Parts: sequence; structure tokens; C-alpha cells
Amino acid sequence: MKKLSIISVCILLLVQLGCAKKVLAVPGEVKATAFAPAIPVLKGMEQNPVLRVGVFIPADLPQQDFRKINMTVNSGALADIEKIQFYLTGAEPFNAQQLITSVQPTATQMEVPVSLKLNPGAHFIWVSVQLKPTASLQGNIEISAKKLISANGKNIMIAEPAGPFVKFKGSAVRKANDDGVHTYRIPGIITTNKGTLLSVYDIRYKNTADLPGNIDVGLSRSTDSGKTWQPMKVIMDMGAPHENNGVGDPAILFDPITKKIWVAALWSKGNRSIAGSLPGISPDTTGQFVLVSSDDDGLTWSAPYTITPQIKNPKWHLFFNGPGSGIAMQNGKLVFAAQYWDEVKKPYSTIIYSEDHGKNWVGNVNGPKSNTTESQVVETTPGTIMLNMRDNRGSYRSVATTSNMGVSWTEHATSYNALQDPVCMGSLIKARVKVKGVLKDVLFFSNPNTTNGRYNMTIKASLDLGETWLPANQILVDERNGYGYSSLTQIDAETIGILYEGTRDLYFVKVPVAAIIK
Repeated sequence: MKKLSIISVCILLLVQLGCAKKVLAVPGEVKATAFAPAIPVLKGMEQNPVLRVGVFIPADLPQQDFRKINMTVNSGALADIEKIQFYLTGAEPFNAQQLITSVQPTATQMEVPVSLKLNPGAHFIWVSVQLKPTASLQGNIEISAKKLISANGKNIMIAEPAGPFVKFKGSAVRKANDDGVHTYRIPGIITTNKGTLLSVYDIRYKNTADLPGNIDVGLSRSTDSGKTWQPMKVIMDMGAPHENNGVGDPAILFDPITKKIWVAALWSKGNRSIAGSLPGISPDTTGQFVLVSSDDDGLTWSAPYTITPQIKNPKWHLFFNGPGSGIAMQNGKLVFAAQYWDEVKKPYSTIIYSEDHGKNWVGNVNGPKSNTTESQVVETTPGTIMLNMRDNRGSYRSVATTSNMGVSWTEHATSYNALQDPVCMGSLIKARVKVKGVLKDVLFFSNPNTTNGRYNMTIKASLDLGETWLPANQILVDERNGYGYSSLTQIDAETIGILYEGTRDLYFVKVPVAAIIK
């Protein structure tokens, strides 16, 4: 055999290596992955973006031509869905600008026709659901994308990592610009003995700003557990001039003995809200703690009247309720959470109460901790009130208890360490619900579950009346940014309702107790 020179061998090796490189240089593969944001599907909203399919096409591939998307929908949702819409975006945030197609599902398995010619790079297909006006709030929505099918019949399987693909259903109780109103804010909700849901809120006619301004208190009423809501009713309007004569920050309370409903709010006659309120009693100098009531399950309401002379220390700059809901104690006393701004305008959370079902009210109760404002109350054990407070120091909620109606307070072991909070209003209720088939008193708490930023609206449960809040017993309802306020109510032994703020909107969602308590 003829021997090869060293130079020849080197040349041969280089040629072989070059060929190997060409063999190994396999073009990249198209990848597709599904992501499900934690949001509910809301009646009354045109878009509910429940699923995002990310498609990545490597630079060394040609344009891809997709003709079908293979989808699945749970059978229980078919009757409730008006349509499923598909949008294409070149970036991750959802927008409804480029509609690909829209279908009404008739079966749990679908191959949705599309025409998608996608160049190399990242693309996002958003799947959005619109519910029928007649849709039930029972059950869930679950939509999955299984594969993309190209023009030549090739299947691109869509990876589906673990995530909240099962969605709660709810309704948009109030949307920005409904009835010509710019913004709806500050929710409160209760359930009456007849099962009626009564929700109250700020009607902010012209802008998003707090008091003072042109604000009234509105009410929405539902007699079918939130499936439908009757037309909005204005239940607090302090009359002309409407500008800088507003009333807002409502809280609602149901008295199970008299069956009367009470709503408390702050009236600012001129600049008499937090910034401009002064010591004194008169509406011309200080903000007013006002009430209205209903004796007919929320159908009609009394005229607003002030109880400020009964309950306010004249040295304080301001005294008004904490928004959300109040309670009736086992001994019949009615209690609203409240807040006062003292002689040097330092805020404190506190309470007011009535021992005669609202005929008279007791206030001027010192609060447990300074620099706390919007709070909520529950009666943990007979005669013991827990006050859960927004703490302006940030990061956590502060908590205190009293067994003598606020004469003295004890800071709770969970205070400023157990419930994280981004300096926002939160909701706290006690409900007797079924836990694994057994009726039990449980505390439920809702807020944006962060220390900075109003997003991740979450419901948490405490099975030991607030002594501990285990991470396992919570559910993320809505991960989106919003204004952050919320209010909870018990629907029945197996369901909790939450009314919470989007951005200028108010949403209601029914959440099974079993989804919160694992």
C-alpha cells in the first residue's frame, strides 16, 4: 500500500471533518409551549386571555405555514362559551389587535382552522374566551392547546408545563364607563338571610381620584348568587353642588336579628377628606361618618345621615369607617372597622359599635397601633374581636385583638409577620364552611399577596381562627395588576365570593372552599 505523506493525511482529515460538520449541522426545530395565566373567566368581558401559546422558529428555518390548532375544552364549559378568539402578537403582553380567527366550540376536541405564516423568531398566540350572558358561574373553564398542524401535515406538539389551566368563572359587576362613569372602586359585599348579594362601591364619575370630588356610593344587587346583577342604584348622594361634595369608601353590614342592612361611608363637604379635614364636629370643618339603611333586602334605602357627633373625638382631624364589610357579633352588637387621624394627623385603626341594632353608636375608641388605616374585623371567639389592619410601614398586615370592645388591645402573634401586604386594603371574614365534609369556623383573608405591587389577588384560609395561615391553604384568583381592594362574603357552606378591583372595574368570582383549603 502506498504510504501517504503527512501533508496528505492532514488534508484528508480536514476534508472528513468538514463533511462531518455538514452532517451534524441539523436545522433547528420549531418549539411551542403553552402558558396559562392565573385569571378568572368573567361574564361581561369581551376578552378573557386564558392561554398563551409561544412559538419559536429558529433562524436557520424558512417561514412556517400553520393551518390548524388542535384544542380541547372541558365538556362542562361548552354551553357557557359564546366564542373562543385567537390573537397573534409579536411580544408577550396580550393585546386584541390582530385577530386570527374566532370559533364557537361545539365539542371537547377541536381543530381550529387558521392561516399563520410565521417567520423565524418568537410569536405568541393568545386564546381568549367570551362567555354568554346566560352563562352559569358554577363549574370551571379548562382550555388546552395540544398541537399546531402545518400546511404539509406536520404536527408541532405544544408543551404544557404545570400551571393554572383550570379557570374560575365570574362576572364583571361594574366596568369602566358603564352608565357614563369613569371608574368604579372600593368594593364591599355581604350576603343577606335571603341569599341576596349586595355589593357597594364608589361611583367615581369623572376620574380615578379619591375624595374630595364628585363621588357617590352605588349598589349592585344579585338574587341568583352573582350570575346576574340588577341595574346599579345610587344609595348615597349628598346633593348639589356635586363637585367637591362627595361620599365614598363604603362598608356594608347585615344584621341577622333585625334583617336590616347598614352602609357606612365618608362624606367630604368640600375638602374634608384625609388631606383637608380638621378637628371639630361640623361638616364644614371635618369629614363625616354617614350611614344609610335598608329594611327590604336592599331594594330601598334611607337618606344619608351623620353620626359624627356621637362617635368622633373633636380633637381628631378625621374619623370614618374602614371600607369593605362590618359584622354582627353573637351577642347582637354591630361593629364597623374604623380609622381616625388624631390631633397631629397620625392615623390609627379602630372600631365603632352599636348595642341597640343601629339606633346609637359608640366611637371614640382608641386604636391599637399608629400609622394603620383601612382595617377589617371578625369575632374570633364569643366576645373577642380581631382587627386586621393596613399598616403604612409596608410589607405586612398588623393584627390586634380586644375582649372589651376596644378599651384595651393586645397585639396578636401574627401581627406584622404572617400576612404580607403592599400597603393596601384587605378583607377578612369568618365563615362556617365544610372542610373535608365537616362544618368548621374558618377565617378567610384576601388581598394582593405581595409586599410591593398590587397584583396576585389571593384568598387565604386559617383553620385555627387566625393563629396560623398555612401556605397550603390559599388560592391565587387573579395575577394581573389592579387597584387591589377586595371584599369577601360567604355564599354557602361550600363557596366563598370575592368582589375585587381590576383597573377601574369591579369583578365578582365564586371560589369553592375546597379550592382554597387543600
